[in-house]
Amino acid sequence: MNILVKPLDSEELKVIWMQAFRKHGLHREAAYYDQCLHENVLGARVTLLAFVEETLVGCGHLKVESEYAYFRDRRIPEINDLNVFPDYRRSGIGTKLLEQFEALASEDFHRIGLGVGLYKDYGAAQRIYCRRGYVPDGNGLMSGNREAAAGEMVRVDDDLLLYLVKDLRLDSFYNLHAGKAEIEPFLNH
Repeated sequence: MNILVKPLDSEELKVIWMQAFRKHGLHREAAYYDQCLHENVLGARVTLLAFVEETLVGCGHLKVESEYAYFRDRRIPEINDLNVFPDYRRSGIGTKLLEQFEALASEDFHRIGLGVGLYKDYGAAQRIYCRRGYVPDGNGLMSGNREAAAGEMVRVDDDLLLYLVKDLRLDSFYNLHAGKAEIEPFLNH
């Protein structure tokens, strides 16, 4: 399968994206699409659209400044709202988007992060993130970007997240040393 990844850089691509989301039952306000295009122009966000044979099959965002305080305070860019449409899952599209975001982030940052939902619909995403080296950031569950404290009642929905982080330097380290050297110094930064 030939996957072509394009940045969101035009009104035409924005309309294609909006129509694809509607077709697949993913509802966003019209202002969301406008905001994303505007932030792409400003360099505050990179939205990537994945196409197979000219059909949009998935997309996601890299937010340079996360709304999640832990990431924002540590200058960790966040992969956000990554979607692969059901008929195209398990065909490498999510991996391709993640690879692109990681490569972009590695130009200016040492780490990258993302939040993942906790109910069954997110199971495949949870597995792929772990396989790609993402680990919990150590802050527990977040509900609406606020800590879900022990004993607190929270709703299990799309806003209940576990945030994960990946050290991008480890990929380069392993490529250089074939995984044989000590990695401890890299984990403490």
